[in-house]
Amino acid sequence: MDAAAKKRIWGWWFFDWASQPYNTLLLTFVFGPYFAEVARAHFGAQGMDAEAAGAAAQAYWGWGQSISGVIIALLAPILGAIADGSGKRMIWIWVFSALYVAGSWGLWYLLPGASDLHWALIWFGLGLIGMEFATIFTNALMPDLTGDEDMGKVSGSGFAFGYLGGIIALVIMLVFFAENAATGKTLIGADPLFGLDAGMREGTRAVGPITAIWYVVFMVPFFLWVREPKGPARRVNLGAAMRDLGRLIRSLKQRTSLGAHLLSSMFYRDALNALYAFGGVYASGVLGWSVIKIGIFGIVGAVAAAIFSWLGGKMDSARGPKPVINLSMYVLIAVCLVIAGMSRDAFYGVPFAEGSPWPDYIFYACGCLIGAAGGALQSSSRTMMVFHTTQARATESFGLYALSGKCTAFIAPFAIAVFTTISGSQRIGIAIPLIALFLVGMVILRWVKPMGERQP
Repeated sequence: MDAAAKKRIWGWWFFDWASQPYNTLLLTFVFGPYFAEVARAHFGAQGMDAEAAGAAAQAYWGWGQSISGVIIALLAPILGAIADGSGKRMIWIWVFSALYVAGSWGLWYLLPGASDLHWALIWFGLGLIGMEFATIFTNALMPDLTGDEDMGKVSGSGFAFGYLGGIIALVIMLVFFAENAATGKTLIGADPLFGLDAGMREGTRAVGPITAIWYVVFMVPFFLWVREPKGPARRVNLGAAMRDLGRLIRSLKQRTSLGAHLLSSMFYRDALNALYAFGGVYASGVLGWSVIKIGIFGIVGAVAAAIFSWLGGKMDSARGPKPVINLSMYVLIAVCLVIAGMSRDAFYGVPFAEGSPWPDYIFYACGCLIGAAGGALQSSSRTMMVFHTTQARATESFGLYALSGKCTAFIAPFAIAVFTTISGSQRIGIAIPLIALFLVGMVILRWVKPMGERQP
């Protein structure tokens, strides 16, 4: 591989590095738990007891994720078809990067004691839409990066590099900014930087602007080093793009492996994303963890994700992506079973001693497993999609892939919201829907060819 090709791959990896903090800092480990704190206080002020307020906060967060998922599902394949039809992808990455930055920055305005929780969900949804759509167009550049024999390594190393960026961003956030609600101090016992007011949770709220600035800075290598494959630019023809998309969808009747991969990933990626989205909320509500403690949990999980994304990429290149996907789902189902039976007081009816650290140890172990299996699962799923498309139709195909991940993206948050509301239990509300989704995905995966459409 020549130096220019290696530089282009590194530039492409920098998108994972730049965008990962949206998942690490906002969705899971800092803003999500902070939102849960604010929402619990809001519902508690309306007369709910602690458990009911925690469940209501989790359900509210779930409704917000559902709405964003529906918007992404409706637009992803259409935009992909338009981009492939015009021969241009980079301009779309610029546009959705702007949404990512604006949505992230807006999270600064969620104040402690706020009652207008919907504005935080609107800003969060705007940034999430920007991240998801930018990911579609960067993934569409992947088939032109390297040959099939190294595709798993490139995908796995990209996820590993992204998780490393997320780890560093999370450490910076915990050490210098995010304050403990009780003490007002950061992880190292210091005041938040730049004179940020701990009483107003400005250190924690800074996670939004920090995520935005991180993205702007580290997207520079991507835009400098990554170029689209050469080809004639064409005028946008919405009618032609929709006809191409229609042909692709109709072709799924004959393309059994692709259809099965899209359908299988529809369920297991929805479950995985929900596990990420609600992990911090669960730790905050069930185990009573602070934002800082959840952040440490995030570092542990992200380190595992970085290591196992890289290892999973090697296994992917050696044996194909399908075995990696299967193994990852087995691990994640086991984690959900643990979550279903654990509270601060007992594990499947076996009581913990008062003040026992075992619930914390068990959930830290779950964090390692979620990170390891989740990173490998995402990486190998991306490789499998590459094995079902071509460079010319990659954006359209990854748009359909995003549709498969988002057209039911409301199902897991919706099911969690419903089960949580009915049962009044955060544990049951999370575990039962996710186990069911992973099992459905695992069954459908049987019809996916090990190397997609690269084999007869």
